[in-house]
Amino acid sequence: MSLLPHLRSINEHNLRTLRESPITELSGAMGDLGTLLPLMIALALNGSIDLSATLVFSGLTNILTGALYGIPLPVQPMKAIASVAISQSFSKQETMAAGLTMGMAVFILSATGLLRWLNRAVPVPVVKGIQVGAGLALVISAGSSLITPLGWVTPGWDNKILAVIASLLLVVAALLSRVPYALVMTVVSLFIAIVVTPSAAYGDTKGGIWRPTVVVPNSKSWRIGAIDAAIPQLPLTTLNSILAVVSLASSLFPTYPPTPTTTSVGFSVAIANLIGCWFGAMPICHGSGGLAGQYRFGGRSGSCVMLLGLLKLVLGLVAGDAIVPLLQRFPRSLLGVMVLAAGIELAKVGQSVGESRDLWEQAEREDEHGESFTDTEKERERERGNRWLTMLITAGGCLAFKNDAIGFLAGLIWHWSLTLPAWIDKLRRGSVRLGQEDVDE
Repeated sequence: MSLLPHLRSINEHNLRTLRESPITELSGAMGDLGTLLPLMIALALNGSIDLSATLVFSGLTNILTGALYGIPLPVQPMKAIASVAISQSFSKQETMAAGLTMGMAVFILSATGLLRWLNRAVPVPVVKGIQVGAGLALVISAGSSLITPLGWVTPGWDNKILAVIASLLLVVAALLSRVPYALVMTVVSLFIAIVVTPSAAYGDTKGGIWRPTVVVPNSKSWRIGAIDAAIPQLPLTTLNSILAVVSLASSLFPTYPPTPTTTSVGFSVAIANLIGCWFGAMPICHGSGGLAGQYRFGGRSGSCVMLLGLLKLVLGLVAGDAIVPLLQRFPRSLLGVMVLAAGIELAKVGQSVGESRDLWEQAEREDEHGESFTDTEKERERERGNRWLTMLITAGGCLAFKNDAIGFLAGLIWHWSLTLPAWIDKLRRGSVRLGQEDVDE
């Protein structure tokens, strides 16, 4: 399908979905706030990003990806870069150098076809293991960083009792699928933040129309940003923000709209950072956790993220840092429950890991006449067990070391060790066949 008919079809789908279920699409747009807000606020307060530029460029990315792909593809902070920037108090130049380095690296991977090769070469259980690991990491983060530090009854507007109530409401929303849970929680959180934010807090922040300024990293910033932040981010972006998000999109939207390709998602990440980071915008990527969260809370089309993008764009253009005090007082209890629900939704993709083989495994099981061998039930059961174990080892590696690259390598090594006997047997049978042909001649 050529570009214009594709865009027309996608946006007809977006408009149709928005007309049929505007409230659930709006609720889905709020589904990733639990990941976005804490990191974005911390980076802005740290002086590591320009908040207005971040809202403008991430908003534009939301709008463009929603119009291009027709799915609730999220725009998230690059978590490894954000973590390093916060812990090491990065300057704006150092953070931008890290984002620009990532943009260039992902652009090269996309342009050379290496992302397509990775998508074919990485076994499905390993990809799903990364997704399960990311989902469980969100659950752990929700409990340890957002909910656990709260008191049971203090402060009165943000405590563990409020988290318990939000959890019970989440159960009710799961039973009543049309309840826009994320939208309700966001409205309640915003109301609480407005009530508890003293008017004096707005005096230290700047508002007004956004005036873009160019941020040019110096040589020291390039060195620090690339080595300390971009290198740890590269495997996370490649595996979770590109390969895993494409895999999850194909699972959530198997018929329509068309699943985005790894190359196009890679270019989307690269171009967004190669433009926005010159103006101080936060380094961004797409993520399977955000996609799962927005889907979990009702997002079914690109209109979901386009609504969020429009809101970000308006706030970035006219409000700027003036909204920081408000965002700081969003109840962590409610954000934590939203993050927990998104993590569980992402981890759920692991339940299908034993249902189908990788395409290359299917091809290897075809005989020379193109007919598939019939597996015994015992063989099928053993194969399902192997796929489950590979997925769990990958997820375990991601969680144990808090590093997707280690989990990825652990899963690959385990997968290869399980398939090695089959390869040896195949080579042996091939040698026997060649020997028999020599005897016949």
